[in-house]
Amino acid sequence: MQFTDLGLKAELLRAISEQGYDTPTPIQQKAIPAVMAGHDLMASAQTGTGKTAGFTLPILHRLASGPNTRTSKRPRVLVLVPTRELAIQVEVSVSTYGKHLPINSVAVFGGVGINPQIAALRRGVDILVATPGRLLDHVQQRTVDLSGIEILVLDEADRMLDMGFIRDIRKLIALLPKQRQNLMFSATFSPDIRELASGLLTNPVSVDVAARNTAAETVTQRVIETNREQKKDLLLHLFETRGWNQVLIFARTKHGADALSKHLDKAGIKSAALHGNKSQGARTRALADFKDGKLVALVATDIAARGIDIDSLPYVINYEIPNISEDYVHRIGRTGRAGMEGEAISLVGHDERGFMRDIERLIKRQIEREVVEGFEPSAIAPPRPVQPQRGARKPSAPSKSAGQKTTQNRGGPQQHRSGTRHH
Repeated sequence: MQFTDLGLKAELLRAISEQGYDTPTPIQQKAIPAVMAGHDLMASAQTGTGKTAGFTLPILHRLASGPNTRTSKRPRVLVLVPTRELAIQVEVSVSTYGKHLPINSVAVFGGVGINPQIAALRRGVDILVATPGRLLDHVQQRTVDLSGIEILVLDEADRMLDMGFIRDIRKLIALLPKQRQNLMFSATFSPDIRELASGLLTNPVSVDVAARNTAAETVTQRVIETNREQKKDLLLHLFETRGWNQVLIFARTKHGADALSKHLDKAGIKSAALHGNKSQGARTRALADFKDGKLVALVATDIAARGIDIDSLPYVINYEIPNISEDYVHRIGRTGRAGMEGEAISLVGHDERGFMRDIERLIKRQIEREVVEGFEPSAIAPPRPVQPQRGARKPSAPSKSAGQKTTQNRGGPQQHRSGTRHH
């Protein structure tokens, strides 16, 4: 199937072609016709499947198929997202594919001044991309009118609930017209998500492009077992011996991300930390420098990494293991996208082995273990409990690791990763 087979307007096909694409991804093949036909949609899709274009393209088509003259300055489409980065990413997608259409869009999010957003809303906007908190600020200041919304999109609904946005979302939904089209995208569908969907969606088309809670098949996953105290030196050793260049590293806390980034910088590995305490300007610069190759490593917390969209990211390193198993799936989904190959390595201390077994139960596979010479885990190292950030879940009881492999890892750089781009 080609994009030309989907019935999209010529202006959209032109923009798609200018981006170098001709073949839609599986979710685009399924979602675009359903949205164009006006159906509600419930889609299970990991990041990197092309889901953003899967809803922006048909929404643009629907808006462009209506009257050519604007009758109101009120937004017609509302896209709710959990993070600033994702808001920017979605609005860029709208602008990119809608460049040949007379359709306006704006992204509103916290961490930046509200006045430029107010000015943009007053000029009139068709598609509004927003984080829930900042949008409620606009509602309270009466700087936005949501009574003309025709299409509502909840993107990464699972993460919005994880971040505590459910009350804000319900407040916003109550302000919208009863008659509208609703689209929900989520990597996982917990009971809370299903409850939200049942009250929001009407006879939805269901799209599932990946088995629920499974890790990407194109990602090579490995566990390196070591002692907690050796992790920083082990990480430097891996950079030195494996020729890594563009690496996304996950830490559990903001403080930990800052400390690890400084440690890498001192060792000559250019890096930056990405977390919620950073200003929006600093986060945007760090991400841009990482994409441009000015930074070798980006050290991020789980929430800050949502919305990061990087073509052909080769490596994800779990410097610390998440206590929420689903977060592991989200993390490694940053690599191995759209058929490309990627590698995810988890550095696991004694006190994290239980979390790792919980992850393996979730993804229904055992991850290959290896031990790097010189960084072997001590048999007598006492476990030190890891304090969960949220969702206080105790790890499984300890047991002996299976299938350990010892390697010297003195080889050169990994093979170059290649594949097709996604959008």
